[in-house]
This record gives sequence, structure tokens and C-alpha cells, in this order.
Amino acid sequence: MSVEAFLDANYTAALEDLKAFCRIPSISTDPAYAEGIKAAARFVADRLTRAGFSGVELLETGGHPAVFGEIASDPSLPTFLVYGHYDVQPPDPLDKWKTAPFEPDERDGRLYARGVSDDKGPLLIPILVAEAFMREEGRLPVNLKVLIEGEEESGSPHFEPILEKYREKLRCDLVLSADGAMWRPDRPSITVASRGLVALDVTVTGAAKDLHSGRHGGSAPNPIAALAALLASMHGPDGRVNVDGFLDGTSPPDPRIVAAIEAADFDSDAYYREIGVPGAAPIGTGRELLIRQWLEPTLEFNGISGGYQGRGTKTVIPNSASVKITCRLIAGQKPDAVVAAITRHLEKRLPKGFALEVHRHGPGSEADFIDPDLPALKVSEDVLGELLGQKPLRVAMGATIPIGSAFRRHLGCASIFFSFSTADEDYHAPNEFFRLENFRLGMKAWTMLLRRLAETS
Repeated sequence: MSVEAFLDANYTAALEDLKAFCRIPSISTDPAYAEGIKAAARFVADRLTRAGFSGVELLETGGHPAVFGEIASDPSLPTFLVYGHYDVQPPDPLDKWKTAPFEPDERDGRLYARGVSDDKGPLLIPILVAEAFMREEGRLPVNLKVLIEGEEESGSPHFEPILEKYREKLRCDLVLSADGAMWRPDRPSITVASRGLVALDVTVTGAAKDLHSGRHGGSAPNPIAALAALLASMHGPDGRVNVDGFLDGTSPPDPRIVAAIEAADFDSDAYYREIGVPGAAPIGTGRELLIRQWLEPTLEFNGISGGYQGRGTKTVIPNSASVKITCRLIAGQKPDAVVAAITRHLEKRLPKGFALEVHRHGPGSEADFIDPDLPALKVSEDVLGELLGQKPLRVAMGATIPIGSAFRRHLGCASIFFSFSTADEDYHAPNEFFRLENFRLGMKAWTMLLRRLAETS
């Protein structure tokens, strides 16, 4: 039986494996899910062992463990490292899910579950392909290592120390990332750049305790009002970031990415209809929209709290109000400098009678890019072009996958994103799903990719 035939014959079992993986609530950012994290790490380790990987172990990180395994077919062959992550985002708000987020539901050619697209489905694909090679041919066409982390969805705070500590174990010629996403379901794409990320919480405090709004209203400092004014000051009328020093170190965008944007002929009106924005499109041209999403930095408010949040009313002036902020960074921006610029901006505008606290989450990550002349990039494009009938578009990514720059710094190698998620699959949102046709397609593509890389390396 061929590798391809093995994958077809065992598709149902592979789908059941994916469902079992998705039932594990491996939320990395919430300590309440520590057992789910442990269960997911064990699941990955067990699945690697079943697939024929040797040296499978949990790498201790000081946080959630990473999982390692390898198949060393021949020292003369090139060595590739597959990257992915087993942790997932919180499923909130739960009332927006049509089915339970950790009970996979198959309908209309899709599998719905938290983490199924980001990154459990795409991650499982190369493991299944490696198993098929081992079962049918007894070896892989290349040497393959895997590194599956458990903190990607919480900023990867221990990832770079892992790379430094286990540098020799992880040494390879190229990283193949199963994380990432194709830009749209109707157009194959290869991601060649991604934005960085830094996250922080900002808290504004007024009086020492909550106050009665009748007794103290109009005279006591209201942190919600102060915070709202501070947040409003951080963007200009066009929605771009208006913080001195925020853009320090940046340079004009790569003209090749701008050319790809123009070639895409993106429909901004269709985009806004798809995400449910009523009325006229806030950004009228597809070119301008994609430049903002791919090539410009952001400062977004992800959650805000303060005062009474229950049903009905409570006449209170809260003593504090907080906001969660994430910034997507472009080439040249440094996480430390961005946090410092935001802090200066807020401190300068903080009204009298209030205190300010800025709490940063992890080190953050810088933007990343791929050498446009990297041979493996062309190989991956050729594979997708043959399978999907058209040449993939080289695109940038508005999201953040910090592994690219980290692997370059610590292992001295480039990274190719070869994922079969698509950007519309609602990862990080309710009703996340993964197209099952892409589950099958991904197995074919990874099979072809490993063979082609062996031939061209």
C-alpha cells in the first residue's frame, strides 16, 4: 500500500484522533485548566510514539511543557523540524457557541471545536503523514523532528529559553510550521511575513474604595471616565495609532508585499459584510484594508472592566478600571520600546486624582519575514500550486507567530509556514471550525512536500 493509500484508508481513525485531541481543554492562559494542558501534552507525546517517533519526551520549560520527538532516517539526509502548539484560546463567550466548544461537532463538511483550526487539526496532519511513511515505507524521505509547545496562545513566554537550552537537540536545516493559516479559502497562499506582538494590562485607580454615586458623584474621581478618555487619545480620526514613539525604528513596507496586495484585488465591501459590519465600509478600498492588516502596527483594546457588571444597576463610582491591550508590531518595532511609548503617553495624559499601573504580559515578539529566494519556499509553492490548480499568492499575516524570528536567532535557520487552516475559520472566536476537505488536502500536501524537499535539498 502506498503512503497516500494508507492515509485514505485510515482517514476515519485520523478524524477520531482529531476529535479526541479537541476534547481536551488545553487553555494555556488560565491556571484553572492546568490538567487540560497536561492531558494535551500527554496526548501529543502518545500520538508521536504511535506514529513511530523516537526519543519522545516532555521538555520542561518553567511553564507548560513542550513535546519533542524525532525520526532519524539517514544522517546524509536533510533534517527538518516541524513546529506546532497544543494549547488553545479560551472559548468565551460561551453563549455564542452553537455547540459545546470542547465537544467536537461535525456538520456541513466542517469540524467545530475550540482549537481545531488553531492548531490541533493542522498540527496532527504532519504526524499522520509521518506515521504513514513509517508504516508503508519503514522510513521517511528526510530526517524529521517535532517541537510542539504549550504556550503559544499565551505569548510563548518560555519558548526562546527552550530553543537556547535544547539547541543541539533541535538543530535542523529548516523549520516547517504547521501553525499559521492560508489567507482565504478560495485562493492558495504562502505567508512570508507576520507581525510581532506585545500585550499589557492598564489599570487606572481613583479613590481607595468604591463610593456611593449620589454622595460622591461629580466630585470624586471616576476611573472609568478617566480610562475612557485615555483610550480615546491613543488613536487618530482614521483609526491609526496616535502615540509618540510608537513607530520608532520602522521603515516603509516591502514593495513586493504591496505588489501582492494590488494583485489580490481584495473586495473590502465583501470583507465587511462577512464580519457583519452594517452600513458603509469604514475602509473603502481593498488595497488600503490589506495594507493596514498586513503592514501597519495596531493597538487594540481587547477587554475593559470596572465597576458593577451584574444585572440591573448599582449606583457606585468604582475605585478602579482596567483595559487589556495587545499591539501587533511591524518590522523595526521593539516590544520594550512600544510598551515604554504607551506608558509615557498614558502618564502624560493621566488626570489629577488618579494612579496608573501598567502590567506587561511576557517579553512579546518582533515581526518576522522569510527570504523570498529561499529554495524551500518555491518547493512549498509548487506543491500547493499542483494540488490547488493555481500558484499561491505570497502574503503577509496580520497575526503573530513568533517562532520565525526565534528560530532564526537561536537555531540559525529559516521557517516555512505550511498550514491548512484558513483565516475565516473563527479561531480565537466562538464556533471555530476546520474544513475537513483541508484535513485530507493537508495530508496529501505534506506527503508531497517531504518527498520534494528530499529531492531538492
